[in-house]
Amino acid sequence: MSTSNSNDLFGHPKGLIYLFFAELWERFSFYGMRALLVLYMTKQLLFSDDMAFGIYAAYMSLVYVTPMIGGILADKILGFRKAILLGGVLMALGHFFLTFEQPIFFYGSLGLIIVGNGFFKPNISSFVGDLYQQCDTRRDSGFTIFYLGINLGAAIAPLACAWFAETYGWHYGFVLAGIGMIAGLLVFKSGLKQNVFGDKGLVPNTTSYNSLTLGMNKGRLITIAAFVSVPVFALIIKFHELEHYLVWIISVFLMGYMMYIIKSVSPSEKKRLLVAVYFTVLYTLFSAIFEQAGSSLTLFADRNVNLVGMDAAGTNSINAGFIILLAIPFSILWTFLSKRKLNPNSAVKFSFGLIFLGLGFVIFALSSQSVDEFARTSMFYLVLGYLVLTIGELFLSPIGLSKMTELSPMKYVAFIMGVWFSANFYGHFFAGKIAKLTTVSEGETNVFSDGVFGRVVEFITGITPEQAIQGSENFQQLYSYLSVYASFGMISILVGIFALVISPFIKNMMIGVH
Repeated sequence: MSTSNSNDLFGHPKGLIYLFFAELWERFSFYGMRALLVLYMTKQLLFSDDMAFGIYAAYMSLVYVTPMIGGILADKILGFRKAILLGGVLMALGHFFLTFEQPIFFYGSLGLIIVGNGFFKPNISSFVGDLYQQCDTRRDSGFTIFYLGINLGAAIAPLACAWFAETYGWHYGFVLAGIGMIAGLLVFKSGLKQNVFGDKGLVPNTTSYNSLTLGMNKGRLITIAAFVSVPVFALIIKFHELEHYLVWIISVFLMGYMMYIIKSVSPSEKKRLLVAVYFTVLYTLFSAIFEQAGSSLTLFADRNVNLVGMDAAGTNSINAGFIILLAIPFSILWTFLSKRKLNPNSAVKFSFGLIFLGLGFVIFALSSQSVDEFARTSMFYLVLGYLVLTIGELFLSPIGLSKMTELSPMKYVAFIMGVWFSANFYGHFFAGKIAKLTTVSEGETNVFSDGVFGRVVEFITGITPEQAIQGSENFQQLYSYLSVYASFGMISILVGIFALVISPFIKNMMIGVH
């Protein structure tokens, strides 16, 4: 059922356009900084690969755990609007503070971005869902358009910030990222002034919001607490080796709060919530493999790919560039198939997302067919691999955003969106472990050199462990990258096939949600 009206723009609520551009600029800032981070640590701060991967994984995982807290606070106290504004201010400060090279600013900046993202990210996504009624058939299409905004920012930022960093210095790249965040805040404020959101996203309970604690209303208290928490997250990143303790704490919290919600909802809502958890688990695996982009894939491109037309930081824009090309066609495709009752259900889309992701990493591994005497491979395989895994992303990620808003009970929607983003927390934590498997010591190979995985790697790459050890240090590094990509590519494909087999059972548990 479509619920379009005369106040819509291009067949969607006007508010979507403002959220689209606010998210575009916020993602510009986020991905611009992300593209530089590992290279900045290894080339400017002279951190080892192992340390850089550890800090990057801790930072990126924490960026996606704070949305659970931000989601709860928005649901109960702040509302979407105030949460988004607070998050944007914190993130802008974080990007600008990265321009100072002292350790206290480096770790503090990452802490600011982590806390800010917790308020911004889940609530702007939930805000999009709030623009549509529950059974509005435009919802998937709207989220795919919103996803295009995310990736427009993500495509432009690595190229622009990398150029500034390369031409004028690292800190100018970070400043440009901060300017992007300011632009996102200005767009959102403009939408608020023009009242394009109607009565959506307001404080859920003004009496509760204005009640005083320690002489302050809850909104001001949350703002102060947000800033006070920044040093805590900065210390967690600095001592990232201890992050596994945080993983256990978050897991206990998640399971406890989910059990509380499940006990308080109807049987049909309970089944839908279990599907939301299932989708989140699949997304965790997807994220762990996919998020080699920004870490090991960036260093792979820097060290072992013959790049043409861009540097290693710029390769972070390839995935987002393909999203830009494909998002609107996919949006049109879902609408076209829905009208003919041929649109695959979400459980099937998730399975194809994992299969295409796996194929993309297998293509990265196949780049061994083009290796030259300097242990560098053709950029063609890097671009083609990104194209295929981008198709997988479009089957899974925007659809997941859409389904979380439908599968969630209304009063818990922002928290469940935070749970969805927790997949990125776990995914980045495990992505760091995967990235560390690509680090090598001369004369050694990794765990994927023997047994079943060893045979899979040899079949895909045509390289044996013995050949790798006998080669140059660069060739050993290449083999390490390709063996990890081949192995996890096959794991993703196999899990995707299993998810496809059980998709009819999952569809039944969704009870009316497509």
